[in-house]
Amino acid sequence: VQLQASGGGLVPAGGSLRLSCAASGGTFSTYVMGWFRQAPGKERDFVATISYRGRSTIYADSVKGRFTISRDNAKNTVYLQMNSLKPDDTAVYYCAADRDSGFLSPRTYGYEYWGQGTLVTVSS
Repeated sequence: VQLQASGGGLVPAGGSLRLSCAASGGTFSTYVMGWFRQAPGKERDFVATISYRGRSTIYADSVKGRFTISRDNAKNTVYLQMNSLKPDDTAVYYCAADRDSGFLSPRTYGYEYWGQGTLVTVSS
């Protein structure tokens, strides 16, 4: 499974961005998908996860009400809509796929496949 994240960039505080993650090489509609982020000098943190049909989602408290995860199984793509961005949201954002467990995990070890990351910079 290959994951390609895109959509990052520089945005002022209060602005919005939509990240995309395109999957190939597997059966996307059977994977739990997640987004994580890693700020400079910090650990990789959970952002959001979505079930394989998109009916269930879980968010980190820090992004709840501002970010929305969604997926389009026909396009093999998962999205992260980010609104009301803050400077603290600055990080490299990674998408991840869980092929085996089916659980919506907030842990990095819950995912077998990772994209390369896309940088989001929020200016104050």
